[in-house]
Amino acid sequence: MHVPDGFFDVPVSVGAGVFAAAGVAVCLRGAKRELDDRTAPMAGLVAAFIFAAQMLNFPVAAGTSGHLLGGALAAILVGPYTAVLCVAVVLLVQGFFFADGGLTALGVNITLMAIVTSVVGWAVFRLITRGAPRGRTALVAASFVAALVSVPTAALVFTGLFWLGGTAPIEVGSVAAAMGGVHLLIGLGEGFITALTVSSVLAVRPDLVYGARGMTRTLTLRTADGDVQVGPAAPEAPSAGTGLRGLRPVLVGGALVAVLLAGVVSFYASSAPDGLEKVAADKGLSAQEKPHTAEHGPLSGYSIKGVENQRLSGGLAGVAGVALTVVAGGGVFYLIRRRRRATDAMAPASAR
Repeated sequence: MHVPDGFFDVPVSVGAGVFAAAGVAVCLRGAKRELDDRTAPMAGLVAAFIFAAQMLNFPVAAGTSGHLLGGALAAILVGPYTAVLCVAVVLLVQGFFFADGGLTALGVNITLMAIVTSVVGWAVFRLITRGAPRGRTALVAASFVAALVSVPTAALVFTGLFWLGGTAPIEVGSVAAAMGGVHLLIGLGEGFITALTVSSVLAVRPDLVYGARGMTRTLTLRTADGDVQVGPAAPEAPSAGTGLRGLRPVLVGGALVAVLLAGVVSFYASSAPDGLEKVAADKGLSAQEKPHTAEHGPLSGYSIKGVENQRLSGGLAGVAGVALTVVAGGGVFYLIRRRRRATDAMAPASAR
């Protein structure tokens, strides 16, 4: 759903940019409450995984593909405020280095793909888990539904923005029907990827899933004397290793998965246009697309300029993108975490 330059007029582009900037500013403050010793190292990894997964277009209909948006996934793993920042970092890397998503449309893309998907995904997830029984099955099911709902919602918000300032004379109802239909199918893929990822992390380190905190079952132990002891389940225990050293296997393993997806698996992704590209082509909106400022950059089009082998070129570009996302995201989250520690250190003991 990367919106290119030219789809929206200046007022909507500027307005979306202001809204996105304000949303990111709010999330920078909110993320200080979410980025603890577990989520801070994870956040950079989540951003890198989303970048890699977005390179894997999957077929959803005849001549149409989709890819992960990632807002709901990030919200469940590291919290809603941090999730917006994760996806925003991915969009910045894609826009400036890979010519994916217009620079004048950056505010629109952050609004749709970072803010809408994260907020809606988290809201749906919390709504379901509040009334669901505690346990892994409920969390995974809620993850699937949250991700599923977030994608067509973002598509409908795109339609609303198009109604306000689209540059092509196309009937809004036609755009809404086309965008909603194809992105409902893409949402199914989003839900499957999100549920699979959340389930995998829950199986290994459930304490690293932000949305699972306080949602695991209590552990009941019966002693030889017949006493019953009830305490927090093992996944919530602090002994699981919350420091950087305890997280190292997860971080290394996750980074290797991201590199494998971006550097190898991406070569086998669907080459069909994604949902927005297909709708734009069918409705005549693609004629309004403007050339990207970075279209001649060394990484534009997810390929390394000067490398003739297509597989090697795409693989190296994917690995470079993962590295750039880790550096950019990791730097942002490190600074936020550092500021939180400084604030906590200055706060009176009674206020902690």
